[in-house]
Amino acid sequence: MKKISFFAVFAGIMASMPCVVDAAYPVFNPQQLSNQGYVVNTQYMTQPTTTMTGQGTNITSQQLAAASATNGRPMAATNPNRVTGSLPRVGSSATNAGRQYYQSADYDRLAESGLYIGLSAAYSTMIKGQMSADYASDPAGYLAPGSFRASDIQSDTVIPFQVSVGAAINSDIRVDFSFLRYTGMSYASNVQTSTGDGGFADASVSGGAITSNSTMLNVYYNIDSFTGYMAGGALRPYVGAGVGLALNTIADYVVLDPGPYDDYDVNGLPIQVFDIEAYHNGGTMEQLAFNLEAGVTTDMKDGLKLDFFVRYANLGKVKTSGSVVIAQAEMGESGDIYDSTMHYINWFESGRLNSLDVGARVRLEF
Repeated sequence: MKKISFFAVFAGIMASMPCVVDAAYPVFNPQQLSNQGYVVNTQYMTQPTTTMTGQGTNITSQQLAAASATNGRPMAATNPNRVTGSLPRVGSSATNAGRQYYQSADYDRLAESGLYIGLSAAYSTMIKGQMSADYASDPAGYLAPGSFRASDIQSDTVIPFQVSVGAAINSDIRVDFSFLRYTGMSYASNVQTSTGDGGFADASVSGGAITSNSTMLNVYYNIDSFTGYMAGGALRPYVGAGVGLALNTIADYVVLDPGPYDDYDVNGLPIQVFDIEAYHNGGTMEQLAFNLEAGVTTDMKDGLKLDFFVRYANLGKVKTSGSVVIAQAEMGESGDIYDSTMHYINWFESGRLNSLDVGARVRLEF
């Protein structure tokens, strides 16, 4: 009885062997025929009247299909327009049949692959931000000469630079760490300053350069599965977002107000004040920052890719240290002129930094 069971199991194993071999080699490989001297044109395998010759023998596509059906499946037709050039064979060996496939990077030069470093330069088309007095809600806030109303942040030419180090997660997603630096922004050159008696007058400002250095984690996703490639396949669209920390600094600045203004001294006697110079100490603060980006990627060969992008960056707040020293000249009824100095603390001024940039990034993939 045991012998009968043993032979039954053995017979079952032998009967299943063709299925196992069939699973290991599920696709007929035209290379087998070319190894025997036949010239195989896979472009016309589906045409019933096409013949393929080798060693003086004519073989119809029906006979070729019958030969490929030895493993129980008809031979799959090949799309000649799918790929071009020489592609690597992946299987049991370079000449024998095996499970074959093509990696996207072999035919898609725009596919993301491996580690990369990137360098970008952009132009800020719009700087959005406004310095305002944190003491504005204080009833006595504007009593100090040199205090001011809200004023827009000004900029000349802002060229933000970014350095990135990242890697592709797959052909569609990549992640990188970046350092992004903004310069060329400053405190407004003209403000409305307090006269000390409840009024305001125009005053000029010197200094107040603003810089922002941010470190962010960015994620980019290729959206060509929704939009398709652009420019005949030369451009691959993507979107991205990043979040991180920004170190924002405003340098010291001086508000210059020539005056004169009528005022009263500490004894209540009328005086005139003029040549007011309010020295505002700058400050540095760390802020949560984020950016949103959209663009297209093109290939420059030799592992180089070029991104053209539009980016919105929210860099958080920039704020002074709150220390204001005011120097002014005073003239009493006697006509004598003397200098006076006052020091105000907790006189903070702050504003948010936002930028809309257009630029280009070069990435070198490894």
